[in-house]
Amino acid sequence: MRLAITHDTRYRYSPSVQTAQHVAHLQATDTPCQTVLRHTMAISPEASVQHSIDAFLNHRAYWALTHPHEGLSVQAYTEVETRAIPAITPSSAQQSWETVREHFRYRGGQAGDVHAGLVFGSHHAPVHTAFADYAQSCFTPGRPLMQAAQALTARMHRDFHYETASTDINTPALEALHNKRGVCQDFAHILVACLRSLGLPARYVSGYLLTQPPPGQPRLVGSDASHAWASVYLPELASHACLGWFDLDPTNDRCGMASPGEDYVRLAVGRDFADVSPLRGVLQGGGSHTLEVAVTVAPLDL
Repeated sequence: MRLAITHDTRYRYSPSVQTAQHVAHLQATDTPCQTVLRHTMAISPEASVQHSIDAFLNHRAYWALTHPHEGLSVQAYTEVETRAIPAITPSSAQQSWETVREHFRYRGGQAGDVHAGLVFGSHHAPVHTAFADYAQSCFTPGRPLMQAAQALTARMHRDFHYETASTDINTPALEALHNKRGVCQDFAHILVACLRSLGLPARYVSGYLLTQPPPGQPRLVGSDASHAWASVYLPELASHACLGWFDLDPTNDRCGMASPGEDYVRLAVGRDFADVSPLRGVLQGGGSHTLEVAVTVAPLDL
């Protein structure tokens, strides 16, 4: 499947900002499930953009604006080809969740797994007994980790209500867990926190999902949104095409190796949203501001 994605961000400042430094995670990376065919990013006011790869192998762009400006516009355009990877047979993923937990247990003086850092809590996805208690019914003794993670994803899909504007980036995951409502970002943080609270390595994934307009209705430009889901690491599948990662989308109750499906595009991965924010910055000056974001995900005409 070939997809075209536009992600436009516009800030207006009042009064003007004097100087600013920004970091963007708006360029997708090649993964076992996707190949980036094209990427462009236009910034206004014009800036000299530097590029690097961060600790999670995400593409990162950063720039500085050293003169007064009343706004910032960032327009990212990406073309991606997605694909399915070989399916996993049930016999290939039978490692119990307790075995994986033990694999990542700290042992002084011994080399640890490279993914061990993802067992620890982070600001938006902390380790807490409330998350472990919620997940425990799905993680019964001896149950394979893949099955347990799928069951937890399905349970969250049943228990939680998707409600726009019910939370914001500052809403704690514990509060969203208690209220059983939120948006995809909240659900991804909760699922990551549940897995970590059981001693399992999990990461937050930002990206996009192709949505279909109602029958007979045109696709509306700018009406889509960025998406978020979770991913858990299965050591026994490290040599598989998925590189050991099993993706979990509790918003839509979909799971898959390295991606929940061909209609998903991965943008960046990290400990939580703070590692992969599409655009963030430090400003000097200014006061109030307005923000407009428009995202369009559409099949690429061949």
